[in-house]
Amino acid sequence: MITVSPSDVKGMIGKEIGVSRWIEVDQQRIDVFANVTEDPQFIHIDPERAKAETPFGGTIAHGFLSLSLLSPMAMDLGFSLEGIAMGINYGFEKVRFLQPVRSGSKVRGRFVLDNAVERQPGQWMLTYGVTVEIEGQDKPALIAQWLTLQIVS
Repeated sequence: MITVSPSDVKGMIGKEIGVSRWIEVDQQRIDVFANVTEDPQFIHIDPERAKAETPFGGTIAHGFLSLSLLSPMAMDLGFSLEGIAMGINYGFEKVRFLQPVRSGSKVRGRFVLDNAVERQPGQWMLTYGVTVEIEGQDKPALIAQWLTLQIVS
């Protein structure tokens, strides 16, 4: 758990605040995500067809599945402002999917604090530069600029 006082958070801008644990993206996780999001494209849910008809050698995770794993990755870090009452997902400035995540791969998030702005007393907009790495690969799955709003009491 990394807890920073609001007065000290600006001093962390530009610094890596942590790296999450590895998370396995197996076929069951991909299938559940396909069902929940109503996106049953064969490249995600049909291993035999994906192996035969795509350059990926099998099924791949949805890009949005890889993106959704940012939440548990951020929870692994436990980075927050001192006195936080709640954190709110505010959105993204930029998301780029750079490489598919093959079924059975492991991914992790690397977080850098890009900016911290007090929008009004007790409301801090934190911007993270996030890279989702794939175990054993040089090229990441995705990069993003993620905005969160932290409310401190």
